[in-house]
Amino acid sequence: MDKDVSAGSGITTVAGRLALGITLLAFGLGHTAVIDGVSASDATSIAQYVGGIALFVAGLMALREGDSAGGTAFSVLGALWFTWAVAGGAAGNEAGLFLLLFALVALSLTLAGEDQLGQGMYGLFFVALLLMAIAEFAGNEGLAKVGGWFAVASGAVAWYAATAVLAHWPTVLPRRAAGRGVTATG
Repeated sequence: MDKDVSAGSGITTVAGRLALGITLLAFGLGHTAVIDGVSASDATSIAQYVGGIALFVAGLMALREGDSAGGTAFSVLGALWFTWAVAGGAAGNEAGLFLLLFALVALSLTLAGEDQLGQGMYGLFFVALLLMAIAEFAGNEGLAKVGGWFAVASGAVAWYAATAVLAHWPTVLPRRAAGRGVTATG
């Protein structure tokens, strides 16, 4: 298995992905209601300090280091997480609009073409936010729970992406050489 760790291997990227992973796990688990007595509002302080402030600072540090992709992603996401935490009482259409706009940022980050783990992380985050936005507009708790599971998956990918760099685990999927693979037998 390929052990490529070049994409996103800087300590700023690792710190940013850990902060994003922790925030997404708390946010997602809160929406799934899988843990008795834990709701999305319980993720507010994590979102404010870890997802907001720490991620924003990681973004500024990445920009200072010349990492425009990571710097943009982390600083914008940090600002959005901080805003979500401060406006914690938002519900209905107001929350739906915020989540929809947040989803567009995640879509932009997905399409930016970062490494495989980054694209997967942001892609899952986009789906989570889109589902949660629709759930807010429609008042559908079941759809919000599904969105929560996508956020949990995104958080797990973010956590893995950061940990993989530190632990020297694989960060890319192996690719097959042209002409190799399944052959037909006749």
